[in-house]
Formats: sequence, C-alpha cells, structure tokens
Amino acid sequence: MLVHGVVWDSFSAALRLWSPESEFTDVALARGSALGLRVSPGLWCLGHSKVHGPGERTHVPCPSGSPAERGKQCGTCFARDDSRLMHDFHRGGSVPTGLRAYLMQPHWLYVATFANGATKIGTASAPRKWNRLAEQGAVHASYVAHAEDGRVVRVLEDLVTRELGLVQQVRSAAKVAGLVEPRDAVELSAVNRQHAGRVRSLLGGLAMTGFAVVEEEWDRPALADTLCTVRPGGVRHRYPATFDDGGHGLRIHSLSGAIALAGLPDAAGNEVEGSFVADLGALKGRKIEFGPHTTEIPALQDSLF
Repeated sequence: MLVHGVVWDSFSAALRLWSPESEFTDVALARGSALGLRVSPGLWCLGHSKVHGPGERTHVPCPSGSPAERGKQCGTCFARDDSRLMHDFHRGGSVPTGLRAYLMQPHWLYVATFANGATKIGTASAPRKWNRLAEQGAVHASYVAHAEDGRVVRVLEDLVTRELGLVQQVRSAAKVAGLVEPRDAVELSAVNRQHAGRVRSLLGGLAMTGFAVVEEEWDRPALADTLCTVRPGGVRHRYPATFDDGGHGLRIHSLSGAIALAGLPDAAGNEVEGSFVADLGALKGRKIEFGPHTTEIPALQDSLF
C-alpha cells in the first residue's frame, strides 16, 4: 500500500493509503491505537490531481508507478498536477477552469504558531478552514482575515510576508524538534496573539477591498493536547529510527498534524520506557505492509536512557 500522508477530518486523524485495489483507504490514528508496519525501500510517485471545482477533484495514480523525482511525484505527474498552478494564480498565472472555480471561492488567512514558537502566515479554502490547520500541526492559531476569493487571500499572504517578515512555511524537522521540548502553552498563545494583532493592524490600514479583518481563534483537536503541552517530569525522545526501511511498531498517545507522541511496544506488547516523537509524515510516498512489527531500539537504548 502506498502512503499518501496523514489526514484530519472532524477532529479525528487517519493514515491515508492507496490500496492495490486502486482506491483510498484510511487507517484511524486514535489515542491508544497500535500501528505496526514494514516499510519497503524507495520513495514513490503519488500521482496527480485534477481539480473540477470548489468541492470536487479527481486523484490520478501514477500511470507507470514511477519513483518520486520532484517532491513526491515523478516529472510527468508533476507537470500534469493542477494544484501546482494555484501558487501563481494571484500573480496572473493561467489555470484550468476547474482550478479557477476552486480558487474563486472564499478563503481564510491565518496565523499559526508551532511548539518551538515559530510562526507562519497561511491560507485555507472555506471548506478546509479547520482541517488545514490540523494537518499543519499548529499549537495555536488565529484567523485574521476572510477573503472573497483565493486571489485576494494570496495577495494578502504575500503582503504580510513582505511587510512583517512572517514566513509561509515551517519545516517538519523544526516542528518535530519543537514537540520534543515544547515551549509553555501560555507563552505560545501570547506569541500567536501578538503576531495576529500585528497582521490585523497591517490589514486594517489597507485601501484594498475584497476582504474583511476578523478575530477568531482556531480550535485545536483534543488528540493533539498531550503532545502540544509541557508535562512536568515527562521526558520525550526523538523516534530512534527512520521511516525509509524496515519494521516499525508504535502505539499512538497523541497526534499533532502528522507528528505522533508514541510508545514503542516490544514483542510481548509491553511499551519500553519513555515517550517518542515520530514524524509519520515521513511515510508519505513510501510503500508499506501492516503486521506485528516492532521498532528496533536496543543499540540506542543506553544513549536514550
């Protein structure tokens, strides 16, 4: 099965897979769920998407099952993917009719803060207003503007980056490092509100039309709370393996975006000492098979504990 990543919907999360039967299947990532799998070597193309409108798109699997070359796609699928065109739409780029219809629906502008204090500006279409931030793995987030379409919201996003220096991307490695030793929740909330306030002040002084400044906080999923919160005496470690090969066994305790706080069961099903922060997003583009697999950690155990 080919992993397409971690998806969030209605406050629950799942590992999304493309099955040999050529359909998507989701494996729930609930608190206490066990995840045993073996990863085959290689990184594979995830295919491409055709966007038909605001709520409709078609996934097209890679016709040749090629290795990934550009991100998680082969060159051919990358060139055929509608989604890659959306980032230049507001600069006058040409897009297909279906993608234009998607981009012309209402969008939200948000400010998201992560466990290490890193803060970014971002956008979400109206139907994915909540899901987008859940999949990003934000610890705290605020909506700062509601735009009439995707062109306006991306103009605002670029303006905020240019004028206030807020980045538009926080790398997964930084998110993982932050969740190993997260900053205090009150402090992170204050950081987010400070940046959101600066953005609202900037937007409030614009003569530009097509949007409204808003004040609304994002509601973080309960499944993320344990991972995003500092617990006295709770020592965390980075997951002691990489998801590019071999067997892995985890029991999910908490999940923020694609990053899990997990226990590692041994062959008898008993968890070894400690909690581990693992980026399940690293499984994206990997081929896996499920089974009673465990994570090998004996060689690392002395240095971890």
